[in-house]
Amino acid sequence: MERELVEQAQRGDQEAFAAVVHLAADRLYAVAFRILRDADRAEDALQQALVDVWEDLPDLRDTGRFDAWACRLVVRASYREARRARRWTARVRPITPADGPIGCDQATAIVERDELEQGFRRLTPEHRAVLVLHYYAGLPVTEIAETLGIPVGTAGSRLHYAVRSLRAAFEADARGVVAWRHTA
Repeated sequence: MERELVEQAQRGDQEAFAAVVHLAADRLYAVAFRILRDADRAEDALQQALVDVWEDLPDLRDTGRFDAWACRLVVRASYREARRARRWTARVRPITPADGPIGCDQATAIVERDELEQGFRRLTPEHRAVLVLHYYAGLPVTEIAETLGIPVGTAGSRLHYAVRSLRAAFEADARGVVAWRHTA
C-alpha cells in the first residue's frame, strides 16, 4: 500500500504525498527529536526534510526504500539544524502536589532519564544519529551505514565511540567531574 502511495506521490499526486507523510511523520520526527533533543528544532528539521523529500521524490529509484531514504534526509536535516547553533533552553515542568507523591522507583527513573539526557547532549549530532538509529530504530550497523550514506566501518566506529563517550560522561558525572560538553 505505502509503495503505491509513494509511486503516486512521485508523479506529483499531493494527496498521495500527504498520505505518505501521515504514515511516516511520527517515525521521522522521533528520529529528529532523538538526535536534536529539542522539540522545536526537531520540528524544524522534519519540516525541512519533508520539503527535501517532496523536491527529490521524483528521483527516488526504489520506492520500496522510501523509509530509509526519508530517514537519511531527516538525519541530514537534523545535522544542519544542529549546526545552526541555537542555544538549548530547558523546558522543565515542575512537579506539583496535584501530581501526587513520587515513589522511589519514579524518582530513580527521573534521575536516570536526566543523566541520559545530559550525557546525550554531550555527543555530536553524528554520534547521536548512530545511537538513535541503532538503539531506537533497531537498525544493524549495515543499515545505519546505508541510511546515512557512509561506509559500514565508519558507522561501526561512530557507534563504538558514541557508546564509549556516553559511558565516559556517565562515569564523570558519577564522580562529580565536569566533563567536556559539545554544544550543538
